[in-house]
Amino acid sequence: MNRRQMLILSFALLVPTQAQGNWWQRGQELLRDLTGGRTASSLTRAEIADGLREALRVGTDNVVSQVGRTDGFLADPAIRIPLPRDLERVRDTLARVGMSGMLDDLEVRMNRAAEAAAPRAKALFLDAIRDMTLEDAEGILRGPDDAATRYFQSRMSTPLAAEMRPIVDDTLSEAGAVRVHDDLLRRYHSIPFLPEIESDLTGHVVSRALDGVFHYLAIEEAAIRRDPAKRTTELLRKVFESTK
Repeated sequence: MNRRQMLILSFALLVPTQAQGNWWQRGQELLRDLTGGRTASSLTRAEIADGLREALRVGTDNVVSQVGRTDGFLADPAIRIPLPRDLERVRDTLARVGMSGMLDDLEVRMNRAAEAAAPRAKALFLDAIRDMTLEDAEGILRGPDDAATRYFQSRMSTPLAAEMRPIVDDTLSEAGAVRVHDDLLRRYHSIPFLPEIESDLTGHVVSRALDGVFHYLAIEEAAIRRDPAKRTTELLRKVFESTK
C-alpha cells in the first residue's frame, strides 16, 4: 500500500462501519480537496489533521443521530437509563403498594427526555473539533483506542451537561415525568416507617445521557481503529504511523 492509500484510510478511521463502503471514495475526495492535486508525500501535518477533523465530524454526528432518535436510549439495553438509585432501591416496596406501573412509566419518560436532549451535543462536538490543535490531532492519531473519546470527554462533559440540562428539564416536565416522579415520592413518603429518599431526576438523566453518548463514541472509535474493513491491527498501526 502506498502512502497516498494509507493517508486515505486514515481519514476513515473514525467513521462508522456501516458507512465505510463510501469512505474510500470520500477519503480520495478529501485528499484532493486538501492537497489541490498535490502528491500525498507533500501533505503537511496540518492538512492531515484537517482530514482527521473531517472524519471526527462525521463519526460524532452519527453517534448523536443514533442516540438522539426515538428509542435511541429506551430500546438499547447498553445505554437505557434506569431509575435513579434511590427509587430503584425501593422498587420492591413501591411495587407492593401498586406503584410498579408508575415506575415503568417514569423510566420511559426519562429515556425520552435523553433522546430529545442528545441532539444538542452536535454543536458542542463541532466546536471541540474546530478548536482542536495540531498537537491534539497528533495525540489522537497516536493515542490509544479511545483517545478521541477522552479528548471529547475532557473538554465537553461540563459544558455539554450545562447545555443539555434545561432541555432535559423541560422535556421531563412536558412529558409528565416530573409529575409522575413527585407523585411517586409523595405516595412513598405517606407509607409509615420507610426511610427518606430523594432524587435529582434531571441530573440523573443528564449524567446517564452523557454516559450513553460517550459509550458509543468509545466503542465506535476502538472498533474502527482495530479493523475498519476487516483488516489487521498491524495494518491499522501502520496507517497511524504514516501520519506521524
